[in-house]
Amino acid sequence: MAVENPPVALITGAAHRIGAAITRRLHKEGLDIALHYHRSQAAAEALQDELEGRRADSVRLIQADLNALEQLTEMIQQIRQWRGRLDLLVNNASSFYPTPLEQLSVEQWDDLMGTNLKAPFFLAAAAAPLLRATRGAIINLVDIHAERPLKHHPVYSMAKAGNAMMVKSLARELGPEIRVNGVAPGAILWPEQEPSEQVKNEILSRTSLGRSGTPEEIAGTVRFLALDAPYITGQIIAVDGGRSVQQ
Repeated sequence: MAVENPPVALITGAAHRIGAAITRRLHKEGLDIALHYHRSQAAAEALQDELEGRRADSVRLIQADLNALEQLTEMIQQIRQWRGRLDLLVNNASSFYPTPLEQLSVEQWDDLMGTNLKAPFFLAAAAAPLLRATRGAIINLVDIHAERPLKHHPVYSMAKAGNAMMVKSLARELGPEIRVNGVAPGAILWPEQEPSEQVKNEILSRTSLGRSGTPEEIAGTVRFLALDAPYITGQIIAVDGGRSVQQ
């Protein structure tokens, strides 16, 4: 039986990888999903079909370039027109690639800072009025490299450090109506250009659990912060198998 006026989550970068796992988990919990994508239209449509096969009219696709700030307010307006409410914003979308200093371009700087820092901040600001009305929440996907810089990724690491401070700053700015928290994944999914087995083993050897994590474990933590943590705000949970306690 459909729930009348169910809660609504906006998830950015939701068509693939961790974003898709978060989308599936929150949809399973009864939330309707505003599924944002940039270029991954086919994957977004396939995920919409999958989820609406379980609950009709429960997913709205929203295409936008998060680096085009004028499109962020349009995203929120689409949600307002679709459901008239927003209960959760998950800032998941992220660019990630190496930027060695000798090869760094201004375009790479703008992209990495834009998707990891600027866009999540301004999207949170645009979503705040709807989230206040529902006493909702914001969850940022941060990174353990916000505290431990990744070699050859200085711009990404700096952007995620700013993202981590955003969690704390917005928790102060938007409370008491809106809770703001973060999830910092460790070795969950390898980059599309996978490292060698030697590098993988070296990375996993630095975790206390000796294994990589799964997107579902990230999704479970997002679900906890969204639905079961009414007195938690301004916090970032590392889901990294104990990597952050190693030297």
